[in-house]
This record gives sequence, C-alpha cells and structure tokens, in this order.
Amino acid sequence: MQDRPRLRADARRNRDRILACAHTVFSEQGSDVALEDVAKEAGVGIGTLYRHFPNRAALLEGLLHQRLSQLDTFANQLLAEEKSPGESLIAWHLRVLEHLSTYRGLAASLTGPGTTPSPLHVACHTAQQSGAALLAKAQAAKQARPDVTAAELFLLTAGAAWAAEQGLDDSVTGEQLLRLAFRGVLH
Repeated sequence: MQDRPRLRADARRNRDRILACAHTVFSEQGSDVALEDVAKEAGVGIGTLYRHFPNRAALLEGLLHQRLSQLDTFANQLLAEEKSPGESLIAWHLRVLEHLSTYRGLAASLTGPGTTPSPLHVACHTAQQSGAALLAKAQAAKQARPDVTAAELFLLTAGAAWAAEQGLDDSVTGEQLLRLAFRGVLH
C-alpha cells in the first residue's frame, strides 16, 4: 500500500466516488462484477476508472486499504491486552473472516493463482504479518501448534470464507468452519 501522488480535487472526487460505488456494487453483486458496471454507477467513463485503478486487484486493494489498516490496529490492540494469546489469535482471524466476507468472490481472488504479486496480494501479505505476531505469541505461550504458519492460517480463513460463500449448506457459517478448524490449531 504505497503512497499515492497528490490528486487534483476533481480527480480525488472521481476516485472517491469510484471507491464508494465499487463498495456498493461489490457488496451487492460480488467482486467479480464487470468493472464497466462500477464505472457506470460512479458516473465516470471506464477510462477514468482504469486511470485510477488499472485492474480489478488494484480497485479491491483501494477498497480494502482502510479495512487492512483496521486489521493491523486490531492486532496491535490484541497484542497489548492481557487476554489469552490463543483467544486473541482466533479473534483476529474471525475479524479477517468478516472482512473477507464483505465482497462475494474476494476470498477466491486472494487465493487464486498469479505469477506476479498484485497490489491486493501485497496488501494481504502485510495483513498476514499482523496475524504472524499473534500466532507467535500464542505459540510462545504453548497455546498454538508450533508447526503452523501465519500464511497457512490466512489461507484457512480465506477457505472458510469461500466455503461459506458457496452456500452449499445454509446451516454452516464461515465462523463455524473457522472455529472447527482452529480446534486443530489451538491447544
């Protein structure tokens, strides 16, 4: 999540409008909706959208920038608390699950194949580092298996979000799946 050059006021308004409309459209229709639909909803041309966000991953990264910052802040709060490290670890992953569930299709786009890291993958890797600190604390307290990595837990969380999103069994939620999986992670 690199610093962006300062934008003219009208360009800033367009960018903000694109992000607001993308949030609405992605929340309602999923993150794989045509970007032309986002541009139309924002009242801008597709060229304007691509000038600000060269691809879908960049648009998702723009949307998630604030959410990922919130995850980092939440991790730091959990690290500072006197709470059980294992409880803190699962609390953070439940928050990640909540964020991944905001836009249908997001979990799949984070775990999909790619030869070069997109801004979205880089941003999520940064978020994983917050989870890594919580995992290390839980492992040091002997509350989490020593052979588990932060990347594995992030993928596990994304998998729970994806599975719940598929709606194969309406009685099973992403939180239930994640808590079930964490029974094998926490002591």
